[in-house]
Amino acid sequence: MTVRYPRPLRPGDRIAVTSPSSGVAEEHRGRLDVAVQDLEARGYEVVVGRCMDGSGHLSAPAAERAAELTEMLTDPAVRAVVPPWGGETAIDLLPLLDFERIGRAEPTWVVGYSDMSTVITPLTLLTGIATVHGNNLMDTPYRTPEGLLSWLDIVSAPQGEPFSQTPPGRYRSGGWDDFRKHPEVRDLTLDAEGTWTRLDAAGDVDVEGRLIGGCIETLVNLAGTRYLDTSRFAGDEPLLVYVEACEDNAFTICRNLHGMRLAGFFDRAAAVLVGRTHAPDGRSLTQHQAVLDALAPLGVPVIADVECGHVAPYLPLVNGACGRVVHTATRSEIVQTLD
Repeated sequence: MTVRYPRPLRPGDRIAVTSPSSGVAEEHRGRLDVAVQDLEARGYEVVVGRCMDGSGHLSAPAAERAAELTEMLTDPAVRAVVPPWGGETAIDLLPLLDFERIGRAEPTWVVGYSDMSTVITPLTLLTGIATVHGNNLMDTPYRTPEGLLSWLDIVSAPQGEPFSQTPPGRYRSGGWDDFRKHPEVRDLTLDAEGTWTRLDAAGDVDVEGRLIGGCIETLVNLAGTRYLDTSRFAGDEPLLVYVEACEDNAFTICRNLHGMRLAGFFDRAAAVLVGRTHAPDGRSLTQHQAVLDALAPLGVPVIADVECGHVAPYLPLVNGACGRVVHTATRSEIVQTLD
């Protein structure tokens, strides 16, 4: 499938905020205000949609959330759409989204991770429009660690010019900032040392392919459906598939990855990247062992502890971008090109 990239974001462009899954509770509105003000300080116009209610686990009924998202993605004045954060059940949007209408419109950047994988990964697979698996709006005010880029850096990048990210060698060992007490927090707590880990074998990795992936716990529910048909999307090209676990224990992650493999999600993978996780191990199975148990039959490099998941810092990946992953004893790098 031909990948279509939205044009680079420029000052003066409009960024729309909506909640395809969970909205923003009143006690977190301060953080939302800070994040919006940060976008405005960069010169962007920001509009906040109607679907933002945070009193329950969903911001609005599914039909309203689908309609608002479709409106934003087909409005030529909107250049990017970003949610406050993920949630739990964005899967109810999929049969209600007008993918054909969205695919005919001028491409718009869509950003997010966690439950947003349920939206952005099918969007790329069905329409060919590139999307960004990266830090959500509430995470945007954080200062970006050296070696990484923010989603704003990526959606502003010129098409065709490669950009590199390297792991900072530190991550957050646990916990989250309390946005109720500290809505203006900008410094990420990176209090532990850690590097990428090759799980399948020893030796260097240098592999290329188109990037696609997302959160295991949300994508597994789409395995075997048209919403997660990676083979159709890949055609004759290899894929760099990335996955990450939010909270499920190692046994559940193991079963989920087995199921996704059997459904063909990894069929075109030239390598698999696995996000660092704080999800619990099982009584006799670690998260690393769970991944290897399910994915070793692929016979491709499997690299774990990548900064592409629920553990800060955040390494944004563009679904549909051409990627190159290098991992040696002295160097870890991912290069993406919007091409």
